[in-house]
Amino acid sequence: MIRVVIADDEPLARERLRTLAAGHPDVTVVAECGDGRETLATVAKLAPDLVFLDIQMPELDGFGVLEALAPPHRPVVVFVTAYDQYAIQAFEVNAADYLLKPVNAGRFEESLARARTRLLHPDANRLALDQLLSELRRVRGFSARLAARLGSTVSMVPVEDIDWIEARGNYARLHVGRSTHLIREPLRNLEGRLDPDRFARVHRGAIVNLDRIATVEPYFHGEYVLTLRDGTRLTSSRTQSGRLRALLR
Repeated sequence: MIRVVIADDEPLARERLRTLAAGHPDVTVVAECGDGRETLATVAKLAPDLVFLDIQMPELDGFGVLEALAPPHRPVVVFVTAYDQYAIQAFEVNAADYLLKPVNAGRFEESLARARTRLLHPDANRLALDQLLSELRRVRGFSARLAARLGSTVSMVPVEDIDWIEARGNYARLHVGRSTHLIREPLRNLEGRLDPDRFARVHRGAIVNLDRIATVEPYFHGEYVLTLRDGTRLTSSRTQSGRLRALLR
């Protein structure tokens, strides 16, 4: 049995997908969601096999949902969109599957057949989704928000509000004023999602918002001590100091 979640903020679009899925005895719709936060919580809780995922949803878009899920827990995904030129370009590059609204019955059958194949090859599915997200970042630009999840609650953190980011193994801790948020993504991945003109890796364990730096003091062997506006002190590594100097000029 293929367990399906339908995620779309339009009730008629959900009804259409539900009706098409009902024609397959081995497919069962376990949940329907109307926004990104609800979708993320539902997928994390129910671990469906397949998600029909609308790209443009309130609270958190479809790609934000996908990015917020740890790679091993990402289901097979068929994206649904009215039209998104950047998304379609990325889909075609990476052979990811998508449905254009209004959803055609024939295309639905094709997508479901492809989904069945991907369910038999989970490693290939994970690789395809990773490549898709990488391509989307390239064509759409840098992330404007990061999704931090605590249990079933998702907090959308605007990147401009982040003071600095701290490595925590395969996780990262966002420091935002007096608050912190833990996200399931290593620092090396986050670095590629952030505008390098606004954020700098100062050593292997920290990325800093350049606008939050109050003072920079020379230290030993070409290193620097950075004091942020909130008083946080960080030491840049020698390997990162050259780029930091160039950015601060």
